[in-house]
Amino acid sequence: MRRLLRLLKIFWVSFRYGLDELFLGHERVRALRGLVKFLLFWRTLEGTRGARLRMALEDLGPIFVKFGQVLSTRRDLLPQDIADELAKLQDRVPPFPSAQAIATLEKVYGKPVSEVFAEFDPEPVASASVAQVHFARLPDGREVAVKILRPMIEEVIVKDLALLEVAAGLVETLWAEGKRLKPREIIAQFDRILHDELDLMREAANASQLRRNFLNSPLLVVPEVFWDWCATEVMVMERMRGIPISQIDAIRAQGTSIPLIARTGVEIFFTQVFRDGFFHADMHPGNILVGPDSRYIALDFGIVGTLSDFDKDYLAQNFLAFFRRDYRRVAEAHIESGWAPKDTAIDQFESAIRAVCEPIFDKPLKEISFGKVLLRLFQTSQRFNIEIQPQLVLLQKTLLNIEGLGRQLDPDLDLWKTALPFLERWMSEQAGWRGLMRGVRQEAPRWAKMLPQFPRLLHEHLTVERKSSLDDLLARFAGEQRRQHRLLLLIAVLLATLLSWEIYRVLA
Repeated sequence: MRRLLRLLKIFWVSFRYGLDELFLGHERVRALRGLVKFLLFWRTLEGTRGARLRMALEDLGPIFVKFGQVLSTRRDLLPQDIADELAKLQDRVPPFPSAQAIATLEKVYGKPVSEVFAEFDPEPVASASVAQVHFARLPDGREVAVKILRPMIEEVIVKDLALLEVAAGLVETLWAEGKRLKPREIIAQFDRILHDELDLMREAANASQLRRNFLNSPLLVVPEVFWDWCATEVMVMERMRGIPISQIDAIRAQGTSIPLIARTGVEIFFTQVFRDGFFHADMHPGNILVGPDSRYIALDFGIVGTLSDFDKDYLAQNFLAFFRRDYRRVAEAHIESGWAPKDTAIDQFESAIRAVCEPIFDKPLKEISFGKVLLRLFQTSQRFNIEIQPQLVLLQKTLLNIEGLGRQLDPDLDLWKTALPFLERWMSEQAGWRGLMRGVRQEAPRWAKMLPQFPRLLHEHLTVERKSSLDDLLARFAGEQRRQHRLLLLIAVLLATLLSWEIYRVLA
């Protein structure tokens, strides 16, 4: 019943703000315009179409606001008036009453706000879909930003997610390509992301991890978290001062090079993805400031993504192959990863990828429509039964944000030339001589700890009764059954360990 009521509200809000006009603009449904106007003769619409769309998304709640935030970065796909209005969703969502914010703080701390903070500004400085931010001062004088969760927000999210799950089931049932796209898995991941955002202690941990990754970095500044004042519904962090990255004229006026920060944004993204495997996954302009020293300042850490070593290696190989126009390697990487069927006709797959990607090279960012490129790649994946990987959905979303941000900062940015040296260096460190040496350094201490045990194991094997097999000894040593190992393997490991330890000793 609740799902039905929520669905009715979505339809009601859509009609109230005239969103049906966006749908009726399509050629295939033009014939319905007259009928809809006749049935809705009583409706009076005020404001532009962009303003009405923004207000409708605000009325529908956090999931729809986040959808609008992502759309606002795609100015190559949206009309200018709609993109400008949706940009207001990034940090200007209507706030909830200050009295509710103070009530939340007093519930969390168990005492009046005046006894927790030396100063607390009841007027919010920023309001987003899930929480809002107030400035305050700690008893020791440090200036902080206090993020407070919206009251009753979880109930709204649960209802919307239930509708999305129903929609995902319909997609899988009614659309031939539905199962390949794995909509249920994607919605499940979206569910986890949203519920993670509802726990501000988790967000504080994300901020702390990102700060540690970029401590003393010339690229990015992350605010310090003050853990003694944090809870599930409240996060307190260092107050940061900077210019919103969307205010390009103000950034230029402080002496910062716009092309420089455009390139810095690309480097920050690739550093997070390939060096750390941990990345800020909500990098829309409302979450980024530029400091007086031209460094990025990151805000809002509710959504982060992680990548396994397998994912990083796959992505790096694909990026490098794309940048080098080695489309056969791209096709091979998809098959090797198991994301494309093993019986895929690699020559045809290579040719299809070339047809999509070749036209976009040697062009500045302003002349490339990644929306169209992604659409053509999507169509190509349909032809070759490529599976959509849910674990990379966040990365795809972040790439769209990065592209939209780069387009606003410097339309002439050459994304390929900016990213290629970084990827080549990373691949060299992972797969080249440096990677080998780092692997030896990492593993040698563990092998050195195991080394003294090998003579005892070898002696036991030579002296035990015949019925006692080496499998039993290795099982006791390793803690698990490894019946495929034999004495020759033990001797080989011993020799390899001695050699590796000697290399480590020389390098150290």
